Amino acid sequence: MGHGGNVIDELVTDHREVEEFFGRIEALPSGDKDRKLHADQATMELVRHSVAEEAYLYPAVREYVAGGDAIADKEIDDHSAAERIMKDLEGCDADDPEFDRLVGMLMSEVRSHIADEEENLFPRLRAVCPPDTLDDLGDKVRQAKKLAPTRPHPYAPDKPPANKLLAPGAGLVDRLRDALTGRGKEA
Repeated sequence: MGHGGNVIDELVTDHREVEEFFGRIEALPSGDKDRKLHADQATMELVRHSVAEEAYLYPAVREYVAGGDAIADKEIDDHSAAERIMKDLEGCDADDPEFDRLVGMLMSEVRSHIADEEENLFPRLRAVCPPDTLDDLGDKVRQAKKLAPTRPHPYAPDKPPANKLLAPGAGLVDRLRDALTGRGKEA
């Protein structure tokens, strides 16, 4: 979290981190308790990443990219689908038969979303958005991720200004819960 660079570089680095968590999950046998640890870590990163994209990236897409409203709406729909899966996954232990199905669905959904952003959205945004604006958005995304929730909240607002107002409070509560339970930390 908080890698530096413009918004696109920041988000691509996040994508690589999530893929690393997915790789760790896939490398372990079904039922291994560490699969849950890595799924929680991936969820925490994905939620922070999604909140930051919804607060800053997608408004920029709406402003700068031709057809940006439809693109941003589709990306937010992708986030909502992934968030619902993460919410269901949150209630499963690694040895629950539902865990493997849900984590597989999540990886498929997220990998498709990442490919779409990196192959289509990011090049289009980079072509039309001023470099200093991309840099400024990178700073805003890094700040948003520090305050963002770490757990899925599928029914929370996903468009400004409501998402920018509610995310820090939910983020604080989530980080307190994570600290108390040790969620996302190796034992």
